Amino acid sequence: MIRCNSSIQLDMNAINKLCAAQVAALEQTAEALHAEVEQSQVFPFDTGNLQNESTFLDKSESRNGKVAIVNSTPYARRLYFHPEYHFKTEENPNAKGKWFDDWLPGGKYEDFARKTFHELYRRITGL
Repeated sequence: MIRCNSSIQLDMNAINKLCAAQVAALEQTAEALHAEVEQSQVFPFDTGNLQNESTFLDKSESRNGKVAIVNSTPYARRLYFHPEYHFKTEENPNAKGKWFDDWLPGGKYEDFARKTFHELYRRITGL
């Protein structure tokens, strides 16, 4: 019979740094996604309020692995879920309803968030 003993010591300082890097990369990924959607000019644009003043990041739960891009206007839901509306395209030529669909699963940029997070996490951690 062979007996084996082992002892594991966790480097909590390194683990805490990796956890902090995850939170930072998540927040930066959300910021990058918000900028990407804005630069793609897909937001409906009349006065610019929906795109510029009323859309922001909620990072209050980032330590729990959750961030949100929030539209705080009362009409954002109506515009988002009704792509049949005829949106003005003078300011944003690609304006449409469901403006985040291209970045969701099945969209043409569905890998954007995953790839951006991976790149940012590697950059922050140096791995």
